Amino acid sequence: MYRIRTAGYSKTDQALRWALPDRVFFACGACHILAYAFLERHGRPGQEALWIRPVPGHTGNHIVVAAETWVFDYHGYADRDAYLAHTWRRARMAWPGWDATLIALPRDILVSEEKSMGFAGLRLREPSQFLHDALPRARRFLDRFSGPGAAQCCPGYAASSTNGYGPSKLST
Repeated sequence: MYRIRTAGYSKTDQALRWALPDRVFFACGACHILAYAFLERHGRPGQEALWIRPVPGHTGNHIVVAAETWVFDYHGYADRDAYLAHTWRRARMAWPGWDATLIALPRDILVSEEKSMGFAGLRLREPSQFLHDALPRARRFLDRFSGPGAAQCCPGYAASSTNGYGPSKLST
């Protein structure tokens, strides 16, 4: 769970939003664009865009790419079970009683505001609805990561030493 700490930040200030560092930009408001770019480049059967949808009355929407044993978001790759446990734990620290459901999303809705609104509670910006087209930025950001090879797909894998998610207890 990522909370912006940038002084004076407002989602409505498109220039300030665009000026955020890539990781923050793709953590808070453009995660769906990153998920789309990932699936466009590396998508395989068994991978899906997964919406972490908070229960009514709570905040903290996020979209990741998920496979059976791993997830990918602005951190890079992480063990799926550990990532989800960490997300729930951190959100509940910020918002007592926080809970969410996991909803698989079709790839095409990730870049269509109109199609995304077909999911109750979801309204995603299209890449061109940012100050500049966010899709090329997402594609460049993906260059920092390898594709999902055998190592990432194995339980317990943590591709980035900075992602904060080690192996889950279930996978070791």
